[in-house]
Amino acid sequence: MFKCFNEQLKHYQLSAYNKQREAERGIKMAEQNENAECCVHDDLVDQVTSDMPPEENLYDLAEFFKIFGDTTRIRILYALFESELCVGDLAKLLGLTQTACSHQLRVLKNNKLVRFRREGKVIYYSLSDDHVRSIIEMGMEHVEE
Repeated sequence: MFKCFNEQLKHYQLSAYNKQREAERGIKMAEQNENAECCVHDDLVDQVTSDMPPEENLYDLAEFFKIFGDTTRIRILYALFESELCVGDLAKLLGLTQTACSHQLRVLKNNKLVRFRREGKVIYYSLSDDHVRSIIEMGMEHVEE
């Protein structure tokens, strides 16, 4: 990429200069924003503040939604929309190893999104309840809009 050391040095110096300029612009923008008149509706802020759930609940909600952030888990949940399935069925259906499938099912089970029942040596999984189905359906509606 660089023909000589001097060319490389100029490139790095220019990069450092540009980063410094961007930082300075960012500071100036922040100062302008701080000095600008800001419209605040104290009554609305107070109302929303009083209606907000406790911080711990918001944290738990964020953690709950993280569970839906994995494509494999979403695929498992969608498969379980259709039928109660065992690990082997899910693994074959989704092209996963049984180990990978079991790992994701454990995460879903620990977060109360799936339940299981044992029939001899086979464990069958299904959606916990209709809330899980509703969450997935609403998310899909939002994505398809």
